[in-house]
Amino acid sequence: MAVETFTTASGGELPSLGLGLWKLENEKVGPIARRAIELGYRHFDSACDYGNEPAAGAALEQAVTDGLCRREDLWVTSKLWNTYHAPQNVRPAIERTLSDLRLDYLDLYLIHFPISLRFVPFEKRYPPGWFFEPNADEPAMEFDPTPLHETWRAMEELVDAGLAKHIGVCNYGTAMLHDLLNYARVRPDVLQVELHPLLTQERLVRFARERDVTVTGFSPLGAPSYVSSGRAAEDESLLTHGTVKEIAARHSKTPAQVLLRWGVQRGTAVIPKTSSLDRLEENIALFDFELSADQMQRITALNENRRFNDPGAFCEDLFNTFCPIYD
Repeated sequence: MAVETFTTASGGELPSLGLGLWKLENEKVGPIARRAIELGYRHFDSACDYGNEPAAGAALEQAVTDGLCRREDLWVTSKLWNTYHAPQNVRPAIERTLSDLRLDYLDLYLIHFPISLRFVPFEKRYPPGWFFEPNADEPAMEFDPTPLHETWRAMEELVDAGLAKHIGVCNYGTAMLHDLLNYARVRPDVLQVELHPLLTQERLVRFARERDVTVTGFSPLGAPSYVSSGRAAEDESLLTHGTVKEIAARHSKTPAQVLLRWGVQRGTAVIPKTSSLDRLEENIALFDFELSADQMQRITALNENRRFNDPGAFCEDLFNTFCPIYD
C-alpha cells in the first residue's frame, strides 16, 4: 500500500506513517522491520537510547541486499541522546548510530530532549541512559551546562558533512522552537512530539505549520505504550473510547486505524510502535478512507492535555531527579 508523504521545508519527502522502534526487543526488531518493508513501510524511527539500533540496522541492510527496497527509498530517523549535547560529542554520536544502523547517512537526526546531561563515554556504557552512575548509592541524573544553541550548531555541521540530510528536534515547546528558528542557519525540518487525541497540542502544531516545520507525532495511539510502566491507566485507552469506536464502525475500520488516520489527516506524520505482525498490516491501512470534518472535530474534542511522556514526572519517579521541561 502506498504511504502518503509530507514535503519538508528543505524538500525531503517524509512518509506520513512510520514504524516506531521504541521498546521493541532486539530479537523482534528484525522480523518486524522486514515485514514492515514488505507491507510498504519506508519510514523507521529509531534512537540511540532505544538500544536496538544494531538489530534494526542489520534488518534494513538485509532488506536492501535482498531487493525489497532501495536505500534511497527509506527514511531513517535517529536521535542525539542527552549525554552527547556538547558540540565535540555530537559528531561521534551520529557516527556511532550510523555504524550501528549500517548506514552512510541518516535521513533525519533529531535532538531527543532539550536536556543536556553529563557525558558518558561509549566505552563506559552505551546506550548511556539517564543516570550518570547507575550503581551509585543514590543514582541520579547529572546535568551538563551546554546551551541548546551550541548543540544546534554542531547538528548543522552534520548536514554540511553529509551525515544527516535533515535535522530537527523532539520534545520542544513553542518557546524553544521559536528561539531555535531565530538563530538556526540550517532550519529544523521536523518537530517530533507526543500527539494523540488526549494531547492534541493545537497551538504548537499550528505554530510549527505556520513556520514550515513538519510535525511528527509519537505515541499516536495514546496510553497503550505507557500502561506497563504505570504512566497510564488501562481505562485511558482511546482504543476503547466510545467516540472512536463509533467512528471506526462507520468506516469498517479499527479504532487504531481511526486514531492514526486522524493524525495523518491533520497533517502530522505518525510513528506507531508494534511488535505484532498483524498490527503492522492494520496500521498501514490508512489511505483508503477519510474522516469527515465533523468526525475530525469530535476526535479533536477529546483533548484533555494528557501527557504520558513527561520528564517532569518520570525523571523524578524513575531517575531521582526533578526535570520539568514543559512548564
